Amino acid sequence: MNDLEFGAWAAARQQAVEAALDSWVPADAPAGLGLAMRYGVLDGGKRLRPLLVLAACAALDGQAEAALRAAVAVELIHAYSLVHDDMPCMDNDVLRRGKPTVHVKFGEAQAMLAGDAMQALAFEVLTPDSGVEPALQARLVSLLARAAGHPGMAGGQAIDLASIGRTLDEAALRDMHRRKTGALLEASVLMGAACGRPDAAVWQALSEYGAAIGLAFQVVDDILDVTQASETLGKTAGKDVDHNKPTYVSVLGLDAARRHADALCSQAHAALARSGLGARAGALAVLADKVVQREN
Repeated sequence: MNDLEFGAWAAARQQAVEAALDSWVPADAPAGLGLAMRYGVLDGGKRLRPLLVLAACAALDGQAEAALRAAVAVELIHAYSLVHDDMPCMDNDVLRRGKPTVHVKFGEAQAMLAGDAMQALAFEVLTPDSGVEPALQARLVSLLARAAGHPGMAGGQAIDLASIGRTLDEAALRDMHRRKTGALLEASVLMGAACGRPDAAVWQALSEYGAAIGLAFQVVDDILDVTQASETLGKTAGKDVDHNKPTYVSVLGLDAARRHADALCSQAHAALARSGLGARAGALAVLADKVVQREN
């Protein structure tokens, strides 16, 4: 898949995800809650996680309706995590996706509730009354819950907060980011794969692909935090240094961090090659490159 083909593929799927989010995130939730939820998730972001879900599903000729629901659900979990991460009790950030963060716009209490409601909505989206087999619903819920909970994102965030001002070695840093960032990206790939019928070898290869790009995403995030301006990032640059947080740049150095991101991208491509999916995994291959080459 070349860049032109990928661009057309991605644009169509981003539009479908945006339309589904617009339909399923309620504007009429009580007391302005819906407005805060929609502000936090609509009209912004790269939609990388939904694209990974849909690309993995397409590679396995999986169930389109289930995959769209999984794509929306994983984006809702990602959006809720950003709303909470930006709050004063966490990273205390005022800028996200080029606009004021949810707690700046709506207040801390409403931001907390908006995040809570988006998390709950993600699992509601995954469990419709019809259209997706119950066994697949359960599988998708399980994958997302583990990635979002204490083994994954929430656990990684807890480690992150506990590590402020401390020196971590590369192994400890990798474990933190594998949970905080990597788990949800890997789950995105596996949720898409679960919508098809992968054998054990394909599942393992896609898991290794997802783990590699999940960690690569965070390595690149650490690099961009010290090399790009806030206007480019759409969020506050330099905050990791300001908060005295351990990062791949602080542990490895900038040049070594860049080499590590490239190595992880190579690992992702090698995993795809082992999957035997060939050209069907074209969008996944391009997405691996996009993760490492991005500028925001």
